[in-house]
Amino acid sequence: MQIDSLELFHLALPLRRPLPTPGAPREKLETVLVAMHSGGATGWGEASPGNAPWKSGEWAAGAFALLRDWLTPAVVGTCLDSGSDLGQRLAMFHGNQFAKAAVDMAWWDLFSRQQNQPLHERIGGHRQAVEVGPTFDRVEPCDDFQAAIQAFHAAISAASEAGFPRIKLKFRPGWDVNMVDFVHKEFPGQTFQIDCEGGLGLQHLEMLYRLDDFSLAMIEQPLPADDLVGHAMLQPSVRTPICLDEAIVSPAQAEMALELHSCKYVNLKPSRVGGLTAAVAIHDACHAQCTPCWVGAFPQSAIGGRFGFALAAKDNCTYPSDYFPSDQVLAEDLAEPLLPSRDPADGRQRVRLWSEPGIGIQPDRKLLDKYCLAHVCVGKV
Repeated sequence: MQIDSLELFHLALPLRRPLPTPGAPREKLETVLVAMHSGGATGWGEASPGNAPWKSGEWAAGAFALLRDWLTPAVVGTCLDSGSDLGQRLAMFHGNQFAKAAVDMAWWDLFSRQQNQPLHERIGGHRQAVEVGPTFDRVEPCDDFQAAIQAFHAAISAASEAGFPRIKLKFRPGWDVNMVDFVHKEFPGQTFQIDCEGGLGLQHLEMLYRLDDFSLAMIEQPLPADDLVGHAMLQPSVRTPICLDEAIVSPAQAEMALELHSCKYVNLKPSRVGGLTAAVAIHDACHAQCTPCWVGAFPQSAIGGRFGFALAAKDNCTYPSDYFPSDQVLAEDLAEPLLPSRDPADGRQRVRLWSEPGIGIQPDRKLLDKYCLAHVCVGKV
């Protein structure tokens, strides 16, 4: 497949309510869209590492500059017949997984459209619907603490009654075992997991041991991302399965985690690992080692969200995916988001997948122009 040109869009999407971030709340979500053109067809990808390098070393403006100056010039005018071919073209550039992922996703969307096949089928997915679950964090500090707890309880209650098969709770010192004990008693039949975001250390072992009392589905990323050995030491000492998230940034890192037996679940995020090609490779490696996967989500537009749902259709993604409710977070999305609905067969919330080629949608060009901070085209459209 000959790559004729790539377009880059650095966007600032207004939020319905300010997003809490280090320093000050943000009114807009910055993201980068990539359009890859070949023979009259176009594929779309998205890099959404955030407005600033808070959770990784990447951010939207930096990803846009890297894509403009280095990644897209290395791709335009070349013939790429597979995601592996693309990966080899970009291998000379170290790191920058989000930026690479946007190009890789655009290639997969373009390729699937040319094959006239939905992306989830093109990568070997067999599901036509994907189970999803929401995430809840502690309520922001307010003058009435009791009202905040009631709001937290009401949100979980609404999700449970709506039929979401699992609920994820953010977990950190100060919002920890007592919180889990509270929801465990209030919602005894609901499946819960906790997400520590790498915020604990081996000095918190007693706290981690106590979590075995609550029948949690998993403890997500309890220790820092680079501590695969620590996770390998921790997993045999607790009954609750450990899931790695931030630690999984490449197929090589995933293989090391599997070799060390650092976890019993892997949270796959295509953007974090460098794209769909790498994510499928990690999925397959986990499947071979009988380690189930599930798909996480970042704040992003409906374009990026489709790639996670496509990946979640594969056989080894056996646990409900994260769900980023862009319709509730973004004041205006770039395309129609996929929304979960209650399956009448069993009452569980699922997202129905699409039948159109590729990711099945394209961004609204008027909205691209409306929210565009910078735009560049490399090659001839």
